[in-house]
Amino acid sequence: MALSILGCANSAHIELEGKLAVKGSEPFTYLSIRDAKSSKSYKIQNKESFDLMHKQKQIVKVKAELIKKAVGPGFPAVIRVVEVK
Repeated sequence: MALSILGCANSAHIELEGKLAVKGSEPFTYLSIRDAKSSKSYKIQNKESFDLMHKQKQIVKVKAELIKKAVGPGFPAVIRVVEVK
């Protein structure tokens, strides 16, 4: 539990606009957003909070906290959505 609190304390706010898509293979799928400006993909940690699964293939604009930086191919940065604009 201390690790999740520490992760939140070091998080940065970012604004992203891009298309939502489900990535990965069953049973390891996740919802991601591909930012139109940077062309980077971000894994969305709290997709249930804003019912984002129903907005697949749509372009959305979100404000989010960066939870974890990207490690490399197959391990995208992880974000927690704070607001859908």
